[in-house]
Amino acid sequence: MRTVYLGTSEFAATVLERLARSDHRPALVVTRPDRPRGRGRKLSPPPVAEAARELGLPLDQPDSVNGDDARARIAAAEPDAVCICAFGALIKAPLVSDYEVLNVHPSLLPRWRGAAPVERAIEAGDERTGVTIMRPTAELDAGPMCLQREDPIGPEDDYGSLAARLAPLGGDLLVEALDSRPPFEPQPEGGVTYAEKIEASDRLLDPSLPADALERRVRALTPHIGAYLEHDGERLGVRRARVAAGGAAPGELKVDGERLFYDGLELLEVQPAGKRPMAAADFLRGRRQA
Repeated sequence: MRTVYLGTSEFAATVLERLARSDHRPALVVTRPDRPRGRGRKLSPPPVAEAARELGLPLDQPDSVNGDDARARIAAAEPDAVCICAFGALIKAPLVSDYEVLNVHPSLLPRWRGAAPVERAIEAGDERTGVTIMRPTAELDAGPMCLQREDPIGPEDDYGSLAARLAPLGGDLLVEALDSRPPFEPQPEGGVTYAEKIEASDRLLDPSLPADALERRVRALTPHIGAYLEHDGERLGVRRARVAAGGAAPGELKVDGERLFYDGLELLEVQPAGKRPMAAADFLRGRRQA
């Protein structure tokens, strides 16, 4: 089938690479405009733009995918299907109604509709998640679905490790859907949950939460967003932690030799402001030498 692909993130770039190796290589890739990124706020292309260039695929980066010019370029590509994965902006009618549209969503719908399904599944302590191929409708991630496959969430999984498995799975499922054209069926009415966008408050290791919830929050936000704690008016990023008996008092850091504790957590890897991630023992040695 002749396709057009819409995506933005690293996850979407992995799906694009799989699609480009199939018989459904995109005639056009559409992604978001370049944005400032990193500490220097240098203008940088999104991962899908970089992948499209490496793959030699035609690329469009409109300010709005729903605008007349962007829709005209999609129409000129004459797609049989429009494929979407983690585009990061609302795609409206008539674009979603003019074509057969397949969306790659990284959850077992109807659980975790919304913007942050991988993070919310880890944070909630789910034992499994997966990928669903579904058709967008006016209601958020509520459209009919044609394929779904699950993947277990291990106790050591963070966003990085889980997304690294789900993205190739999503690419395989998308190609399978284009190859076999399975029928679409309505989502179950029960079991609907929403994966709200990660806000600043979601990153804080709130001492009012139990230690196991804090540990899951660290894993859910590592390595792409990052959890942090506040101590003495400063932020300390936390990249790895484990639940530990005999931790610090609520809201306090406790040092025991080369071990660092916060509430019921032992902090294993931290990231001081403006510095690279480091083992907690290295962080403590640096503080002693300062």
